[in-house]
Amino acid sequence: MKLTILKDHLNEAIGHVSKAITSKTTIPILSGIKIDADYNGVTLTASDTDISIQSFIAKEEDGLSVIDLEKPGSVVLPAKFFIEMIRKLPSQQVEFEVKEHFQTTIRSGSAEVQLVGLDPEEYPIMPGIEENKRIQIPSDILKTMIKQTSFAVSTNESTPILTGVLWTVSEGTIKFTACDRHRLASRETNIDIGPDVTHTNIAISGKTLNELSKILPDQNTLIDVVIADNQVLFKMSSILFYSRILDGTYPDTSKLIPQTYQTELVLDTKQLADSIDRAYLLSREDKTNIVKLVMREDQTVEISSSSTELGKVTEQLPVKSMTGELLRISFNSKYMLDALKVIDSEMIQIGFTGAMQPIIIRPEDSTSLLQLILPYRTTN
Repeated sequence: MKLTILKDHLNEAIGHVSKAITSKTTIPILSGIKIDADYNGVTLTASDTDISIQSFIAKEEDGLSVIDLEKPGSVVLPAKFFIEMIRKLPSQQVEFEVKEHFQTTIRSGSAEVQLVGLDPEEYPIMPGIEENKRIQIPSDILKTMIKQTSFAVSTNESTPILTGVLWTVSEGTIKFTACDRHRLASRETNIDIGPDVTHTNIAISGKTLNELSKILPDQNTLIDVVIADNQVLFKMSSILFYSRILDGTYPDTSKLIPQTYQTELVLDTKQLADSIDRAYLLSREDKTNIVKLVMREDQTVEISSSSTELGKVTEQLPVKSMTGELLRISFNSKYMLDALKVIDSEMIQIGFTGAMQPIIIRPEDSTSLLQLILPYRTTN
């Protein structure tokens, strides 16, 4: 293999695929990045068996020559060193030459680097996916849905299915649900579904979705999502992102969400978040994160927390509306802040069905997003 390539284009592709590199792999060749060069362009591949990412660099872009190919070929180069080295090369032009036994020379400006390459034939083949189950989601909506749900996945590997976000696809809608047994986040939206897609439930690792989110384009471009038996493929213009689907059945969380409320509050999202944030500063010192919310007759709520060593913080907040029984509730302030951070609406609606029942948080102007947190039982 022999070619010259523009450094910026190479760096961008490396940045995408490097998200699939892990130092913990038991398969040595997966600590490398596979480079395939042909007369169409260069494809970089990285994988950790759970996720695999391919990034394609076209020979030309907008009339600009990106790659000058003398001889096609393939090689696998050690990722950690390769990523750092390419970033630090002195010239915009980078030349690759792969000789016998995959000995690779990289030249750029006055620098020349020799790398010991590996046989690309030993690199695992990308999963073959039949493209008959396909849905399309605008990139910006997919990014938002990941942000609004993935924080609520479980970090406890003893229940692997709960480390994922459940995707429920049916009749023109898609719903994401994440639950770690103490809180739940769900978001629903309408999407374009292919004729072969019937009701589908799949769980994808929250960690994987956060990595996907980093390479999704910000603008409103359609992302093809292809669902197979144990893999899902996200197709972007020059990137293919493969993810393993988690094994197991996701628990039915619909029973957690009450249909009617005993008490409802509507208040300013930012005011509440700022107030809880201040109370959290004190509650985290006791490592409890417990903050109390007390509803008052005068249409205000009191937010408070205390620390045995530091003292107490109390704050009164006005509410836009308050209906039903006045309650005193204790909750994990960190969970409440996580829920409030992903709500874009100016006002939020909070529903209660009792002091020890799930707290339901929604934007006042939308029913597509729902956050749930369980309250704490406290002595006083």
